[in-house]
Amino acid sequence: MHSSTRGGCWPHYPEAMPATAERRRAAQRAVTTTPWLTSRHSFSFGDHYDPGNTHHGLLLVNNDDIVAPGTGFDTHPHRDMEIVTWVLDGALAHQDSIGNRGVIYPGLAQRMSAGSGILHSEKNDSATESVHFVQMWVTPDETAVTPSYQQHEVHNDLLSSGLVTIASGIPERDAAISLHNRHAALHASRLQPGDTVSVPAAPYLHVFVALGRVAVEGVGELEAGDAVRFTDADGPRLTAREPSEVLIWEMRAGLGG
Repeated sequence: MHSSTRGGCWPHYPEAMPATAERRRAAQRAVTTTPWLTSRHSFSFGDHYDPGNTHHGLLLVNNDDIVAPGTGFDTHPHRDMEIVTWVLDGALAHQDSIGNRGVIYPGLAQRMSAGSGILHSEKNDSATESVHFVQMWVTPDETAVTPSYQQHEVHNDLLSSGLVTIASGIPERDAAISLHNRHAALHASRLQPGDTVSVPAAPYLHVFVALGRVAVEGVGELEAGDAVRFTDADGPRLTAREPSEVLIWEMRAGLGG
């Protein structure tokens, strides 16, 4: 599960084209606002469609959601998508049509493979406090697989010691939870000021600052809600400027690749 400590080594891609980095500020995200939900979308989602911003690599959804106390998403369907949920603050209650139910909290990684079709609901488990989480969708290698669910706790001491692989389908990546995509892996880290981690080299990277503020080598500083979309990046380094939490997708192929 522990993929890298500070200054660790990652695969090198000598044949890659020169790297590009697109910085996306938090204010650039589309926002869905209802009486109970504030959802900030990194890519086109729902009523917010931009043909120039549909995905990066294999990542189609990176929603930064805040759900009010005692409310949430009623039962709704999904199909042929790997859905990873990472709670930043509060508790999120999950229930689905294949018999899974439970409460997700910070440090508990969750993956739902929608496959041939699944129904689920997601509700704030608190009557008094909001829940803040990031939900991320990547495509599976195969369609119509049997729907499945997985969760696993990742302890704070591990998250605070370097970059940790949260979810992966890449064969050599030992992860807390698995993905039905052999080209994608999600990494996370909790950083204190001055902490540095090396990001994996990959054809596609999505670096999202969920909390705090970090400096990204060759890019500059990112604040909470900011992201960088790398193409053919050769292991950039991140350094925390304040207590921070980062979520990083490593993708070795793009859609259709």
